[in-house]
Amino acid sequence: MSFARYLEKRRESDEHLARDMYRHRVCYIFLAPYAIVFLLFFVAPVVISVFFSFTYFNILEPPKFIGLRNYINLLLADDVFLISMKNTFIMAAITGPIGYIAAFLFAWFINELPRYIRAFVTLIFYAPSISGAVYMIWALIFSGDAYGYINGALMSLGILDQPVLWLTDPKYMMPVMLIVILWMSLGAGFLAFLAGLSTIDVSLYEAGLVDGISNRWQELWYITLPNMKGMLMFGAVMAITQSFGVADVTVALAGFPSTDYAVHTVVNHLVDYGSVRFEMGYASAIATILFFTMIVINAVIQKLLKRVGS
Repeated sequence: MSFARYLEKRRESDEHLARDMYRHRVCYIFLAPYAIVFLLFFVAPVVISVFFSFTYFNILEPPKFIGLRNYINLLLADDVFLISMKNTFIMAAITGPIGYIAAFLFAWFINELPRYIRAFVTLIFYAPSISGAVYMIWALIFSGDAYGYINGALMSLGILDQPVLWLTDPKYMMPVMLIVILWMSLGAGFLAFLAGLSTIDVSLYEAGLVDGISNRWQELWYITLPNMKGMLMFGAVMAITQSFGVADVTVALAGFPSTDYAVHTVVNHLVDYGSVRFEMGYASAIATILFFTMIVINAVIQKLLKRVGS
């Protein structure tokens, strides 16, 4: 194809797009408020963060371009960042898949309950993700003295002779955090799964029974999952975001920073440089690495989910 032909086809394509946008101008007008908010508060901060990641910026002085120095320091000289990456991947690899599967299974079971009971049980399962007192409860359960519920129970049974410092001993901190994170993982993904299950046409199950489906697991694989691909994608995105965004729970239970950085995450490291030290260029480099890591993993998960039921 000659360059002139390419320009002609490009011009025709642009004209077709312009005519299509004008024909659906009412739709674009209604979409405009969300599009503007999305661009200003989601896309623009990401672009700005990527730009600042190539600079030295301490808020008080204008940004100074330093190339890849922030990334080189992160990957080759910042041992705490490497520890935080390891901790984050451990948490994501364990809590992400388990929380995702658990959220779907709980939603599947709850969807079979009567309507009024289902609403009450849904509230019980969703409440941990929005409760403000959750950290206080878990801090009491894993308190490092004899008055903590876990220590008290184990000592009364004769399993322990003295209290265990669950939240300050690096040997126990990671398992405790995994338990708490899993308990809190029933969030937006759980509600999305429940909503998706409730919208599946009942006639599909009746047709499946005629076609030879003989048990609930076959219904799940051949009918339920294929009709929930959109919700499964949304739940996967939420699970990845939550598992890689762990920070508040480690600060509330293990302190900031945690002992020997045993449960220090990438977001904790980002907060340290961005909100405490005000090294915004370095913090932006951390955020950029985390952002693109989540994009890659999300793309892999979506490819895997597209094969479900196909």
